[in-house]
Amino acid sequence: MNTKLYVGNLSFDTTENDLQDLFQQHGPVSEVNLITDRMSGRSRGFAFVTMATPEGAQAAIAALAGKDLQGRALTVNEARPREENAPPRGGGSGGGGQRRQFTRR
Repeated sequence: MNTKLYVGNLSFDTTENDLQDLFQQHGPVSEVNLITDRMSGRSRGFAFVTMATPEGAQAAIAALAGKDLQGRALTVNEARPREENAPPRGGGSGGGGQRRQFTRR
């Protein structure tokens, strides 16, 4: 059974290959997904790493939580499932009200 891990506090210079190399020392890695900004393509500073076994996931958490990577102390824990009814985050105009029209006098 695969176990998805949240990896936070990443340097913006960290790549998916860096994470693959780091995590595979603790067990087989199924997938690495570095989260990037849609507009700029730049890393958002966190990723999800899917470990192939629960034992590998626990070994990675134990070994890597708080470990320094590129000058940053990593946050590593088991990812929580996304909430179905969570309100959307970010985006949108935030205005929502009626648009006022001004006329020239």
